[in-house]
Amino acid sequence: MTKLRIGTRGSALALWQARHVASIIEARDPEMKVELEIIKTQGDKILDAPLAKIGGKGLFTKEIEDALLEGKVDLAVHSMKDVPTDIPDGLRISAIMKREDPRDVFISGDGLRLEQLLPGSRIGTSSLRRKAFLLNRFPDLEIISIRGNVDTRLRKIESENLAGVMLAAAGILRMGYADRITSFMEPDLVIPAIGQGALAIETRVGDRLLDSVVEPLNHPDTELCVRIERAFLQRLGGGCQVPMAAHCVRNGKDVDVTAAVVHPDGNPMIRETFHGPAENSGIGSRLADVLIGRGADSILKSVLSDDWEPGPAMDII
Repeated sequence: MTKLRIGTRGSALALWQARHVASIIEARDPEMKVELEIIKTQGDKILDAPLAKIGGKGLFTKEIEDALLEGKVDLAVHSMKDVPTDIPDGLRISAIMKREDPRDVFISGDGLRLEQLLPGSRIGTSSLRRKAFLLNRFPDLEIISIRGNVDTRLRKIESENLAGVMLAAAGILRMGYADRITSFMEPDLVIPAIGQGALAIETRVGDRLLDSVVEPLNHPDTELCVRIERAFLQRLGGGCQVPMAAHCVRNGKDVDVTAAVVHPDGNPMIRETFHGPAENSGIGSRLADVLIGRGADSILKSVLSDDWEPGPAMDII
């Protein structure tokens, strides 16, 4: 019997994701016994401030990656959208699993859809990206920052007198709350977060046993699209402080990619699309350059710093 330890956050959703991976590994090889090691990250500890104001990268991954590097766990399971583009030396993303629904969802307190809400209605979200896209389309709404796990945020509809909340569809579906969804946010209204809906499995470089266990869990189409999205993110040097988004869909031999940078107040929004061969090199980086050429750099400098400069251009991250 070979024992493997998965490092994971302790939220109900993170535990579901880690157990999901564990069950697949054990089903593939009955000689594998997988245990979970719960690790509290900085993002879990600081719950009284919006993510955009905490700053920094790796809010939900750094402590888990430290445990992985120190040999305290054998692999880590992350929500792909939480993983920075800069992976620590000695670690690698060994698999990106098949994507769940990447869209955002609106969950209403009284069954009304977003377009039916009165001006001044209060919507809760933890995401600056969701806030910016909502204000671009519905400028009369009031967007309230909320933190906490899925259950906590759903309870805040009542406790914070909210008209509703916006969350990732993947978490709602994985937690069995599909019946709570009022409406799905189509990408033409709210572009999903980079990597949203996909799970990443991280291991140490050179661990051949783990590579043989984990690599079969990789989903090539999801991996391709997520890497294109992350190349866009890398080029723009963004994180949770800047409302930016990129979403890729595989369509036969081609990919369709939509990307945008939005001011936190909802305007201006600079948006671009790409349709073409999947093997077309540099899609993510080139999309970022197109947006920069159309003025995205002004938004980024106003939000981040006048010293902002593009990051390295690459498509394999």
